[in-house]
Amino acid sequence: MAKTAYLFAGQGAQTLGMGQDLYREESSYRQTVTQASDILGINLADPEVAAAPENTQVAILTMSYGIWRLIAPTAATPVGLVGLSLGEYSALVAAGSLSFEDGLRLVADRSRYMAAAGHETPGKMAAVLTDQQTIVQELCDKIDGIYIANYNTLNQLVVGGTPEAMKQLKQALKDRKIRVVPLKVAVSSHTPLMASASEKLGQRLETVAFTAPKWPVWSNTTGQPFAVEHLAATLVDQLVAPTHFYDDFRGLTAAGADQFVEIGPGHVLSGFAKQIAPAAERYQINDMTTLNAVRSELGW
Repeated sequence: MAKTAYLFAGQGAQTLGMGQDLYREESSYRQTVTQASDILGINLADPEVAAAPENTQVAILTMSYGIWRLIAPTAATPVGLVGLSLGEYSALVAAGSLSFEDGLRLVADRSRYMAAAGHETPGKMAAVLTDQQTIVQELCDKIDGIYIANYNTLNQLVVGGTPEAMKQLKQALKDRKIRVVPLKVAVSSHTPLMASASEKLGQRLETVAFTAPKWPVWSNTTGQPFAVEHLAATLVDQLVAPTHFYDDFRGLTAAGADQFVEIGPGHVLSGFAKQIAPAAERYQINDMTTLNAVRSELGW
């Protein structure tokens, strides 16, 4: 029997109108969106409101948790859960470590802190598509203001840093015929450029009560399941330290996971899963079509 792990989408996977068919056709999902809208005082049922940059993070959390509530009563018990960056908050809410209301308010504040840090210290990010990751690391060590932000797979890194440093790195990689894809982001997440946001988040997290998750939730920062006593500190570090999705995914497979269900907009994490464990079963749930496919194929 397959052992299932759940992958929660991060920022960047959002699309205009995401979740609208789920909202129309699934009452439980609609209730989740209404609840989130009431808590935050914004209308997340409006696609334009949900797509506004200041609302992206809470919109993704709401969509992800709305889908989780749809499938949780009949879905397979998790081997573990992992989210990419923002997706960690969705995973922690799904695992009962954080209430949905607390998670929404916390993510809304996190979004504001990150935007302010990006305004203070503008940054850029780019995906580097190569298996020559040692070369990329060496270049980042030599160029001031550039950092590896995400270790996604053995063939993809994400780098972040100041605009000038990014310009230097891109040229150096181009000279080595290594492909670089700029990302449409306004901040340089998971690098020291987010130091002021990390500090504010640390203060904010002093007001948040976490409980032990029902199932292991893997941390991007440590590459290990969150320990409840270190949860807040790890989330603070997450803003300035690189993510290690590859290590998390390998940890889940070592724990026996051979079936992965991605929850939330897009299919980025399923793509990573295909690269890391091509033999594993992979599913996504991001609209009615994919939800019905999972219900049919997995009996949920």
